[in-house]
Amino acid sequence: MSTLDRRRFLRDAAASTALVSAGGLASTALTAAPAQAAAPAAAAPTGRRAGRVSFRWWGTAGWRLDIGDRTVLVDPFLSRIDTGLFTGAFNTETKLTVRTDVVDAHVDRAETVLVTHTHWDHFMDVPYIAGRTGARVFGTLTAYHLGLAYGVPSGQLSAVKGGEVLDFGDYTVEVVASLHSRNASYAVAFPGVRVSPPAKPETIAQLPEGDTLNYLVRVSGGPSVFFMGASDFVARNLAGLAPDVAMVALNSTTVTADYVARLMVALDHPTVVVPVHFDNFETELRNPPTVAPADRTRLDQLIAAVRASSPRSRVLVPEYRTAYHF
Repeated sequence: MSTLDRRRFLRDAAASTALVSAGGLASTALTAAPAQAAAPAAAAPTGRRAGRVSFRWWGTAGWRLDIGDRTVLVDPFLSRIDTGLFTGAFNTETKLTVRTDVVDAHVDRAETVLVTHTHWDHFMDVPYIAGRTGARVFGTLTAYHLGLAYGVPSGQLSAVKGGEVLDFGDYTVEVVASLHSRNASYAVAFPGVRVSPPAKPETIAQLPEGDTLNYLVRVSGGPSVFFMGASDFVARNLAGLAPDVAMVALNSTTVTADYVARLMVALDHPTVVVPVHFDNFETELRNPPTVAPADRTRLDQLIAAVRASSPRSRVLVPEYRTAYHF
């Protein structure tokens, strides 16, 4: 298993960002890396050592990974439509409206899209991205059937359950069966699965959770990185993963017992912990990220919990569209 080059991380972090204290987000504004030129359809796996690897956060649990000249997306949600969630006027009948101009400005290519679950803030833009780039979409059976409902060809959809280790040559993807977080009433928002293709969804309530996955991406000659899309997990399913970097979803409640402490143990204390899903994802993708006051408090608490339970781990709070090199 690859080992994180700690000195390189510290050098890159010092040049491009600031580590934060439990007091809150770093105030340093970061300059987005320039967009890469469009590329033809996805290259076939080569087995060669990967080129330079960068990780860019797109808000919520979304990421762009550029592995040499190959691009992987995780939960890409760029439309960031207004549902009233952050203003106390949440409308479950909000129309699903893909902002194609915004998506096009960020997505010039992709060969693989990894979907953790099918809530709107993780899945809504995925069918459009699949159609635009020809990327293969990996997700639950619900993601598969929703993809069909949107007209994504079955040849671009791969249903996974957890336990699969998929070889792409320059990188591998291990799929991990997981859990979605629960609200203060111990319930999951928009529960349910799709066991056959439904009518094309029109509102956010028509995109259910549909079961939840995590992904471990191991880059040839580079880091192993764990991606979460929701703040719960099955500890037994994480045994032996031991990622270098863990993208950890912010917990919105305390109903999951000892969330951070158990997660750090289950992941064998990653060298770097990157909080995600802490931003107001209904605002423009502009630095510094907008964070609701309650979420800022919870973010501080998550950072403090990581430091208490995994003191050797470094906490990096990301900013949008900024290239991180682990």
